[in-house]
Amino acid sequence: MKKIFLLLSICIPFIGLAHGVPESTIKAMADASAIDYIYFGATHMLTGYDHILFLIGIVFFLSNYFDIFKFITAFTIAHCITLIFATIYGITANAYLVDAVIAFSVIYKGFENLDGFKKYFSTQAPNLVLMVFAFGLIHGFGLSTKLQEVALATEVNLSVFQIISFNVGVEFGQIAVLILVFLITKMIKAELFNRIAKFSNWVLVLAGTFLFIFQLHGYFTDNSHQHTNYIETEELHKEQHNHGNEHEHVQPRTH
Repeated sequence: MKKIFLLLSICIPFIGLAHGVPESTIKAMADASAIDYIYFGATHMLTGYDHILFLIGIVFFLSNYFDIFKFITAFTIAHCITLIFATIYGITANAYLVDAVIAFSVIYKGFENLDGFKKYFSTQAPNLVLMVFAFGLIHGFGLSTKLQEVALATEVNLSVFQIISFNVGVEFGQIAVLILVFLITKMIKAELFNRIAKFSNWVLVLAGTFLFIFQLHGYFTDNSHQHTNYIETEELHKEQHNHGNEHEHVQPRTH
């Protein structure tokens, strides 16, 4: 029991870190081996709070081992597809928007676990395996976006081997998260499980909502800043152009 709490105390600070690419990691990956890419993929998953929340939403409330295997397999295959192929072909999108959709996947899973479709819409939830697969594609795209950011920052042309190594690291990180969640569920007494499950799902919904708003704010703030810079650049260009024209129209003095 003490070992489990020790493991939790070690992992929680990492889970709380921002899901970005630290400057130290970017510098380290400039001249990295395949092992380094595996390590980078694993740590990125372990510090990726949005990915972790979604995994908790999938696994925490399942009791059947076959269901756990089925959903995790769907999620894993999906994020491997987009992570590998989007990176190979250089397909990317605004990181804030991708992370906003990932945040929405956390909201969706918590809402679905709370049986929200029946309670609020009087309808059955969409096929969960298909939804987990669809959101897995988005999660993989988010991982690819971060990997491509590192490649761009370090001016590295990623090889297929490096991309696959990163993906292997992501899977190791995912396994570590799943083991941790599994250990936590085994610690919960049966009579308390339903109440904890309900509370945890509401936490997922609220945390996902916060992340969703945070990412959208980042997107609009970033775009506004870029637009302002563009306007300032245009105005400076016009001033220089007008200043140049004034010099051209000045007539030389005659003595």
